[in-house]
Amino acid sequence: MPQVGDIWESYRANEFVLIIDGTESPGVSKVSGLSEGEVETIEQADGGTNHVYKIAASKVKFDSLTIERYVDGSPEDARFREWFRSVFQLNSTTQGGSGTRKNGMIEKRHNGEKVLTFAFYNAWIKSSKFTDLEAGSTALIKQTIVIEHEGLEYVQ
Repeated sequence: MPQVGDIWESYRANEFVLIIDGTESPGVSKVSGLSEGEVETIEQADGGTNHVYKIAASKVKFDSLTIERYVDGSPEDARFREWFRSVFQLNSTTQGGSGTRKNGMIEKRHNGEKVLTFAFYNAWIKSSKFTDLEAGSTALIKQTIVIEHEGLEYVQ
C-alpha cells in the first residue's frame, strides 16, 4: 500500500484484469461478487428456555461473480461466446451444463504492479446478456456474464 504522510492510502477499485485459464481478458470493466464465502448458520433452541444458540454449519456458500465487458469484435468476444456455447448447446439433445469449468483470477493492480489476487475455481457461465439496443443512443454495448464457481479465495 502506498504510504502518504502518516497514513496508508487505500487502493482504488480500478486497474484490474480478469484472467481465465491463464489468458488475460481485456475489455472487462467491472467484476462484482468478490466474496470469500459465507458459512450457513443453524439456530438451535435451548429446550425449556427462550435462548437460541447459533451454530456454524459445515456448508460454505459463494456468491456468483458478475463480469461486465465491452463487446468490441475482438478475439475475447469469441472466447466468451465459445465458453457460453459449451454450457448452453442450443438445439442439442444434451446440454453441457456445469460440465465445462474453468479456473481464473482477478488481479488488482496499482500503478501497473500486482497488489491483490483473488482466485476462483471450477467456474462455469450461468448466464449471459447484452445491453439493450436503442436508436439514437451513444451507449457502448456491454455483455454481462454471471459465473458460478466452487470457491473464491484472496491469495495475495
